[in-house]
Amino acid sequence: MDGELGDFLRSRRARIRPEEVGLPSYGRRRVPGLRREEVAQLAGVSVDYYVRLEQGRGPGDPGRTKSGGVSDAVLDAIARVLRLDEAEHAYLRAVARPRRQDGPGAAMSRVRPGVRLLLDGMDRNPAYVLDHRMEVLAWNALADAVLGFSGPGDLSLPRRTFLDPASRELYPDWSAIAAQTVAHLRLQAGHHPGDPVTGELVAGLTRASEEFRCLWADHLVKPCDHGVKLLRHPVAGLLTLPYETLTIPAAPDQTIVAYMPEPGSETAERLALLGSWSSVVPEAPERA
Repeated sequence: MDGELGDFLRSRRARIRPEEVGLPSYGRRRVPGLRREEVAQLAGVSVDYYVRLEQGRGPGDPGRTKSGGVSDAVLDAIARVLRLDEAEHAYLRAVARPRRQDGPGAAMSRVRPGVRLLLDGMDRNPAYVLDHRMEVLAWNALADAVLGFSGPGDLSLPRRTFLDPASRELYPDWSAIAAQTVAHLRLQAGHHPGDPVTGELVAGLTRASEEFRCLWADHLVKPCDHGVKLLRHPVAGLLTLPYETLTIPAAPDQTIVAYMPEPGSETAERLALLGSWSSVVPEAPERA
């Protein structure tokens, strides 16, 4: 465990007022929210145990499993006290019990030919493949027409969002997209602890973007598995694009993102027009 677990726990207990969990609010509080001893009391663990957990020192009492990790029972109790949602609960487990990493090249970064054929067959749907660092690995012609992946821009969605001024024109609700991007990146980072590429990405964005730095400090955790995005395309105009994501079973660190406009909608008509202009797309470069 490193400082990430402690930072996350502190950020979550700061959100909860004592009276919300049935505790009296008394005494001067140096920080907002629950105290460490209050979390420990409500979770049914010793104060020393919780303090060690939050400080990343490795609690040494019955809350540990035989393999040395924090038990499900303890993590579930803490999640209940801190009112974590499903994504935050999963993130807590990931950072409290980081899985063994096989090295920086362990995650699969090449997209199988069959997946590329699948993308090309989705001629009415902009679709692309992301890895766990939110790097675009492959795309179809319509996704390129909408998002310009084959152009000179960065293929890292976090860098595109925060460092490319064009992203603020592309997304009418840029602030929501920025927060969503950070929340998903943090969730993925929790499942790949110690990944040096992710670390460099976060460090670079922290230095370059005050907005990223503030959002990252909030410890937002949320998957981007479905929803609706509004895009203001420079040629096609405003596009309303519901999207779904699908994890590739043979490459669980890769996700297909597919936009699905409502049939017969103005967005569908505009996408059809864009598609007629872009029948060929340069292949996405292979990642080493």
